[in-house]
Amino acid sequence: MSLEFFDYTTLRIIWWVLLGVLLISFAVMDGFDLGVGILLPWVAKNDKERRVTLNTIGPVWEGNQVWFILGGGAIFAAWPALYAVSFSGFYFAMLLVLLALILRPVGFKYRSKVTHAGWRKAADGALFLGGFVPTLLFGVAVGNVIQGVPFHFDDTLRAYYTGSLLGLLNPFALLCGLVSVAMLTLHGGTYLAVKTEGAIQMRSIRYARIAGLLFILLFILGGYWMAHGIQGYHLNAAMLTDAASNPLHKSVSAAAGEWFNRYKAYPLFYAVPAAGLISALLAVLLLSTGFHRTAWVSSALAVSAAIATVGMTMFPFILPSSTHPDMSLMVWDASSSKLTLGIMLLAAAIFVPLILVYTSWVYYILRGKVTSSTIESSKDAY
Repeated sequence: MSLEFFDYTTLRIIWWVLLGVLLISFAVMDGFDLGVGILLPWVAKNDKERRVTLNTIGPVWEGNQVWFILGGGAIFAAWPALYAVSFSGFYFAMLLVLLALILRPVGFKYRSKVTHAGWRKAADGALFLGGFVPTLLFGVAVGNVIQGVPFHFDDTLRAYYTGSLLGLLNPFALLCGLVSVAMLTLHGGTYLAVKTEGAIQMRSIRYARIAGLLFILLFILGGYWMAHGIQGYHLNAAMLTDAASNPLHKSVSAAAGEWFNRYKAYPLFYAVPAAGLISALLAVLLLSTGFHRTAWVSSALAVSAAIATVGMTMFPFILPSSTHPDMSLMVWDASSSKLTLGIMLLAAAIFVPLILVYTSWVYYILRGKVTSSTIESSKDAY
């Protein structure tokens, strides 16, 4: 069906949108349990409270990571050049993310196997690192993508990354990392406000409100820095949007503040980042009024708008090159073939709705608060 009704240009746009949807789904669904891991040392003061906190996400954290797998798979199949450059250029950063993510199942599965306080404290530390490190490094990666990554291609389209791990930890990227940490801490705090009660809930609300305000301030600072500091990229001439993928056939210029020229040309674009800031502020206010579920929805909207802002600002670029701007990867020259995109779209149309239905059913079954009596009566509790 997709091959008959969509041309190559449209398929590329659809998969650019779908990639954004998958990244947003990962940030929203896996983001709150990463945020819970970050909040664990502060909202839970004893072993019983820590068990309650962990069991709010215990039944769902593994399922939430399906969006991470889908996002990686979509990049691999739909945008192979992007996959090759990013996963090789960010190799050591990705390795740190992987090592941190490995700590999560270790912490969850083995924490309750031994009752020794030191053992459980170590498991709690692993769960904190498993939430904090990936959240920080995902934001750092986004910050580097916005600035441009040092890579180029040779005549045979082999990619060469010329940066380093320390080079990724530049000031703007670290700011984006802090934005990510504050954003998902807010998201995790609103989830705990929904799923817990008593002291844990009150602490979660307090720290979520602080994180929400920090997110708003850091997000605004990041926007100002993009407008007046870091360089953006501009395509100098129109491209054949239905041509075969080849990142060597274009001309790109780079200049400070270039990303914001499209906001000057299309002021309505400001609605997306504004929606993110308003949603975050609304989540902070709703946490104080008892509308915790609505606060979580507002937090999810803030996460979605923040990621959408990045994609909208950079379009049609998906990975600029800071050293060879003409070799930057764009929607029009970094995708797979029309046949591949069409087959993938057909598969996505079948399986993504099934995943959504199953996920909705799981959360419906697991609705309600987690309390100390809940975990004491369950043999499967962590």
